[in-house]
Amino acid sequence: MQLFSTVLKIDGKMTKADFIRLVIEWNQTSPYPENVIPNLSWNGEYSMRCGTDTLWLEIEELKQQVVAVRYEKQDADGVVWDTDYVMNFKEMKMAIRLDRSYLEEALKVDPAFSTPHFITMLIQKKYLKKDNGLDVLRTPLLVNEENAAVVTDFLQGKKRYRLPLVLIAKTADGTNPVDVKRLAGRLKGAAHVLVWADTHFRESLREACPKLHFPPGCIDIYFPNQAVGQRRYLYRQGQEKRLLEKVVATVIQYANAQLIDPLYTWAGVNNAIYQERYLNSRAEYEAIEKERRDALHQLLTLQSQREDIREQALADAKKEADKILDGFDEDMQKLQAENAQLHSQVERLEYENQGLRAKINSNPKTPALSMGTEDDFYPGEIKDLLLKTLSEKLESLPKHTRRYDVVKDIIDSNDYQKISEQRAAKVKALLSSYRGMTQKVAKGLKEVGFEITHDGGHYKTIYYGDDRYIVVHAATPSDGRAGKNNAADTIKKVF
Repeated sequence: MQLFSTVLKIDGKMTKADFIRLVIEWNQTSPYPENVIPNLSWNGEYSMRCGTDTLWLEIEELKQQVVAVRYEKQDADGVVWDTDYVMNFKEMKMAIRLDRSYLEEALKVDPAFSTPHFITMLIQKKYLKKDNGLDVLRTPLLVNEENAAVVTDFLQGKKRYRLPLVLIAKTADGTNPVDVKRLAGRLKGAAHVLVWADTHFRESLREACPKLHFPPGCIDIYFPNQAVGQRRYLYRQGQEKRLLEKVVATVIQYANAQLIDPLYTWAGVNNAIYQERYLNSRAEYEAIEKERRDALHQLLTLQSQREDIREQALADAKKEADKILDGFDEDMQKLQAENAQLHSQVERLEYENQGLRAKINSNPKTPALSMGTEDDFYPGEIKDLLLKTLSEKLESLPKHTRRYDVVKDIIDSNDYQKISEQRAAKVKALLSSYRGMTQKVAKGLKEVGFEITHDGGHYKTIYYGDDRYIVVHAATPSDGRAGKNNAADTIKKVF
């Protein structure tokens, strides 16, 4: 089962020998002794295998243009781990892929997952080619007034990158919403991680892209594939670790979903090698068969000659023909064995697919709805708002009808907690007798998720820092109904 896959452009200075030596260095310097193949060295050939049945490394070359390396390790419990490096020296691109045998726990991205250390080695030796002028790094890139064009040109459609772009805004207090160094390290070779140098960078973005807004601490992921587009995650205090894992999972899932040319996979390269060998063997067989027929023809022309010459020539021709056919049989048996190996790999992949289908089909209930792009502002918010909307609609539906029964069944089956109604009641109690933004009112509003700003005249309450949900409050209201009106506006807008 595929865990990670990416294709990177490589600088032209890398040679085939450099590539093989780097792979061997990667294995021999591993901090995990159980992963190291003892006495692994390269003999200069591009078709070799070293190791044991449960821990080995193999190298294959196709047409002196593609070099493929597979490293395989089998655990004591039978789980097989494969790491593939396929380098195309004609196109100067390298595919990196991690696989493991199918297990149910492999369906989710490991919370500790990080892209392979081999990518770090490529970065350190400066083998990775720039992505449209942007370095591929394992550290975050700080963007400020000096290099703002890296972001603004992209947002304006003037520049595109091969890898996804992760743009991280500062929070309201000027800090980062996640550990950006850890995030960039885990996504090395899979995405560019760009971080605002300070909160003032927001103004540069507003000038360049006035139609875009960036809530404090938001993380935007821009994908190269226009059909996938953009994904935004909003900052929630206390949810920093969860937010980081969501960003990592989203980028890795995108990378794994990309289609890759078969010649950038270990199986594809080996299949091409087998086909090439088969075609060469067939051409050799046809040439040998022609020689045999010519020999038989010459033999027939000698029938008019002396009997002893004819018999000797017949014996020699038969011996030569048998020798040729025996050699061809050996080649065919070898090709059949290689074909059986490929068939076994196909059966294993079909088994994995069956396991995945069984995992999906084992769920006794199928969700009635799918989540959109909105995230919960607090745990269970979206579910609660949907159930509230259904409950309000239920009151207007005639009983003993299909719509009434279906809606009521959904409400009864989903443990409706009425959280939004409780929050609305608290806001109503706080604002109904509003005479100004007192410490008590401000504290109560913050407890239900509002951020409060003061421009010297009016107060603005912003629901969870999202500029779409702003309510303005007078500093000293002159109208006795101002508080009730504000309460009604707030409840209507967010609850």
